[in-house]
Amino acid sequence: MPKGPKGQKRPADVIGNAVLVMKIATGEIEEAKPADDGKDPNAKALGAKGGKARAKAMSPERRAQIASNAARKRWGQ
Repeated sequence: MPKGPKGQKRPADVIGNAVLVMKIATGEIEEAKPADDGKDPNAKALGAKGGKARAKAMSPERRAQIASNAARKRWGQ
């Protein structure tokens, strides 16, 4: 049986997947909850705040410079 990116089992064919979706929709089985990624939820929240705060504190010229450097690296120019 094929596995998803986090190791969850998935039906191998289209009909099997349709039956699984129907069973979840009718409440016959419960949808599997995503597994815990092992990261601290508080650390994840702080990380999200940090990126926004950094972008807010940065000048538009600096953001443009970083974006152009990233594009140059990505496209190899």
